Amino acid sequence: MPTDDDLGELIVRAARSLRGRWRAVLEPWDLSPHQVRALMTAGRDDGLRLSGLAERLHIAPRSATEVVDGLAGRGLVERVPDPTDRRAVLVRLTAEGTRVRDEVAAARAADAKAALSRLPAEDRAELARLLRRFLDG
Repeated sequence: MPTDDDLGELIVRAARSLRGRWRAVLEPWDLSPHQVRALMTAGRDDGLRLSGLAERLHIAPRSATEVVDGLAGRGLVERVPDPTDRRAVLVRLTAEGTRVRDEVAAARAADAKAALSRLPAEDRAELARLLRRFLDG
């Protein structure tokens, strides 16, 4: 039976493997994982304050500003006035940002499916159940 240390190491190795695959999937768009997480997060709402984006991404507001600056420079997000507070701005996906977000999400889903297809469906379901239980605990 594996020890807790063994299980922890397996989880870390699995995460590293998926992260490496994720970086390779992102190459055609020349985006970092941080930028994609920001695109996905900002795209869930019709505008999100920088502070809210930083909070959801669990990063410092300064880091969120840098990520948004990079995405805005590529035309993937825009800063727009907050209609509820004229002192604040919202980060919103542009049409190009929405297109890229959707393409990246589809590519990531296809890669995850390919990576996990080595496991039978029942093992994938059990792994998902165990990981959710672990994360919820």
